[in-house]
Amino acid sequence: MGSDSEAERTQQKEEKKKILALAPIAKPLAGKKLCKRTLKLVRRAAEHKCLKRGVKEVVKSIRRGHKGLCVIAGNISPIDVITHVPILCEESDIPYIYVPSKEDLANAGATKRPTCCVLVLTKPVKGELGSEEQDKLKADYNHVVDDVKELTSTLF
Repeated sequence: MGSDSEAERTQQKEEKKKILALAPIAKPLAGKKLCKRTLKLVRRAAEHKCLKRGVKEVVKSIRRGHKGLCVIAGNISPIDVITHVPILCEESDIPYIYVPSKEDLANAGATKRPTCCVLVLTKPVKGELGSEEQDKLKADYNHVVDDVKELTSTLF
């Protein structure tokens, strides 16, 4: 019984650390529910090879005109590494959202290395998906994008 409350306390401490480590520009920041849904979308996109990982790949994809959802980690240090990504997203009309942890973003993106940002594409660059998988990914994508747009409209 004591171990349960102890485990809860350590989890709460970890969440507080994540929030304290957030960059001041990390807005719009996903809440718990949206964060969970976004990371689930990232995991599904990684399975279907519809994901660009890292600042370099994301910037390259945005400049080439690929559309999608940009997910940026909020606890990046130094912050200068990602400050230009939201500007590029706004110029290209790509929705973006911050999540609290780069480690969680990397786990969802199927990499062991912490990741600054990922771009979730609606379809793979190479090859094709099955129609069922494509529809399921597109539905999840649309659901998350609608929530992100709703969140950003309340901020700006």
